[in-house]
Amino acid sequence: MDDKSLKVGSNEMELVDFRIFKQEDGSVYEGIYGVNVSKVREIIKIPHLTELPGTPDFIEGIFDLREVVIPVVNLAKWMGVVEPDNVRESSRVIITEFNNVLIGFVVHEAKRIRRISWGDIEPASFMNSSSGMDSSKITGVTKIENDNVLLILDLESVVQELGLYEPETDTEPDKIETFSGLAMVLDDSTTARKIVKDALQKMGFHVIEAMDGEEGLAKLDDLYETYGDELVDKLKIIISDVEMPKMDGFHFAAKVKDDERLKNLPIVFNSSISDHFSESRGEEAGGEAYLVKFQASSFYDEVSRVVKAHMKK
Repeated sequence: MDDKSLKVGSNEMELVDFRIFKQEDGSVYEGIYGVNVSKVREIIKIPHLTELPGTPDFIEGIFDLREVVIPVVNLAKWMGVVEPDNVRESSRVIITEFNNVLIGFVVHEAKRIRRISWGDIEPASFMNSSSGMDSSKITGVTKIENDNVLLILDLESVVQELGLYEPETDTEPDKIETFSGLAMVLDDSTTARKIVKDALQKMGFHVIEAMDGEEGLAKLDDLYETYGDELVDKLKIIISDVEMPKMDGFHFAAKVKDDERLKNLPIVFNSSISDHFSESRGEEAGGEAYLVKFQASSFYDEVSRVVKAHMKK
């Protein structure tokens, strides 16, 4: 699966629309969810699974997919949803890859591929504990037909919660090259922004934060009002996530590179999407590097390389 038909900078994404059914008070309710196609390897029927003793009940087990052992998480059980009796007939496993980790997720039905503008996706800030779903596990929401709402799951946070992936954040201080000046980080995840901000501060930068591409562009306008043409010397690097509500990282980069005032600012993408196609799209959008979240050693090395190349210009 891929989204090669998407034009870089179009501010669109493709989602796998899947469903989780819940039985409550004798009725069955349908939850509509989505995951970025860029993170989906394939969708298969539930294979024979080997159970793992001592693991939570929402970890269904493991199986071998072409000589790669893949853990499988039952999303309904993880959400605390009571499953209807007959859902296993239509259930599928969505095989995903992100942060260089392969993992399968059991869903009750894989419905279709949807193409959606990031501009139509809103942050999940309206959600609270009374909604039945932790908003930190939702990266965004969007309306679809019949006034239904599709929730985009933050599968990375699920995997981190399970202890299947932990970001690499430690590097020996004497191996970190230091600089001065400004750096900007764009990411809709508070946790991810903090990790990147802390790393940039260790490198000596004063960090400016933005939650998405729209806010990033607004802050670049403010910085240009302050520094004028000297901004290109003051702002040493921009670190941008790819998946963000309102305006994604590729569209943000395309806007920056099309702006005569800003086009020489270096941009590095920092994303959980770990397929080679996204790296190519990042280069096409004008990025100087594409990093997979969050591997400290490669982060420091690539940021240092890009900043030094920028300073020589």
